[in-house]
Amino acid sequence: MRYGTVALGGDRRGATAVPGDRPSRPAAQGGAMSATSTVTAPAPRAPSRSPAAVLGLLAALVPLGGDMYLPGLAPLARDLRTGVLGAQLTLSAFFLGVAAGHFVLGRLSDRYGRRGPLLTCLAVSALAAAACALAPHVAALAGARFVQGLAGAAGVVIGRAVVSDLARGRRSARAFSAMMWTIAAAPIAAPVLGGVLIAAAGWRAVFAALAVLGLLAFLAALIALPETLPLHARTVTFLPGPTGRSLLRDRDQVAPAVAFALGFGALAAYLAAAPFFLRDLLGPHIAPVAATLTLNALALVLVAAAGARLAYRFPPLWPARAGLAVLLVCAGLLGAAAATGGLNAGVCLPLLLLAVASLGLVLGDTSAVALARAPRAAGVAAALMASLQFVIGAATAPLAGLGGARAVLPAAAVMGACAVLGLLALTAAEPHAGRDHP
Repeated sequence: MRYGTVALGGDRRGATAVPGDRPSRPAAQGGAMSATSTVTAPAPRAPSRSPAAVLGLLAALVPLGGDMYLPGLAPLARDLRTGVLGAQLTLSAFFLGVAAGHFVLGRLSDRYGRRGPLLTCLAVSALAAAACALAPHVAALAGARFVQGLAGAAGVVIGRAVVSDLARGRRSARAFSAMMWTIAAAPIAAPVLGGVLIAAAGWRAVFAALAVLGLLAFLAALIALPETLPLHARTVTFLPGPTGRSLLRDRDQVAPAVAFALGFGALAAYLAAAPFFLRDLLGPHIAPVAATLTLNALALVLVAAAGARLAYRFPPLWPARAGLAVLLVCAGLLGAAAATGGLNAGVCLPLLLLAVASLGLVLGDTSAVALARAPRAAGVAAALMASLQFVIGAATAPLAGLGGARAVLPAAAVMGACAVLGLLALTAAEPHAGRDHP
């Protein structure tokens, strides 16, 4: 699953708006706020030991937390005596937590510093994962998943802020690039890792492993990451400022951001439904389901990287429109095959692969164009996009499960609806939005 809002593969249309042009601190940390009393000060010097590895680990917490347990959704539903919808609501709860984390944690770290909120969130994330492993029923699991997502979002949100504090220019760009590639690579490995754990010890073992990983992240941050925001550079108000409101009034910024969120909504619908209907197509074993999820995630990342390299050869948002068109066609064919009884692995798997891969064009292009519209407030824009992304994902995930275990038709309908709405959203963007053409 793609969890970040930065295009991969070297596209520089504003998605990484840090080299040489560092925005104001509140804008850079994932939340719009009114900094009524800040003191301009030189950035603290980087510590002697590089925090890059620790920041990469922190960035992986959300994608691993979201994707590792997906191959085990069906056994989870059986063990907790709930239906498909109940199991998928645990994914929605996680997405809502991540959305809330993106909205508030950047402001929190601007007010109280990086180290304290980060360490607190990492500890809470580890405890929440342990609570997931011990959950006696689906309601308890959903509540723990919300807390896990809320606290785990600190890895990306506050991690970005730490990079902004410690580095500028090329050093900052390299650090952000490493974080984004970690976010991209984690969903590829997550289903395989989760599948191995589930096959060996059940779905609860995934959350036990995530609790251990969270503890390791806490210890690594405790040892390797100092406080990077001095007292005199912190804000003294926690109130939203005008930056976010001005961005929301910019049609050319909102349109691709909405299309990005709808693309993620289609991806969330697929991820919520696929572990169930793939078992019908491929058999009850975990390994084929995990392998399919991994292959499709790899296709998405590769297409996103290729799309970023080809971005300047096309007018703005054309790659995104092409991706949404492919998604719509694939969703329509999947729905037609499911409705007529002609669905089998030979039909479903290639269409799923194409549909998920097409989202690489959508997510990369729309995020880059949207962020390019806010070069002086890229952090605020990224936070708003991430919050919208996970809210829509939380809404579409359970909708895809309305058909029960045989959820191909509702999943295809949700994916197709997201494609149509995304195309409509992009019609509101001006042709020149977000990119200067050579």
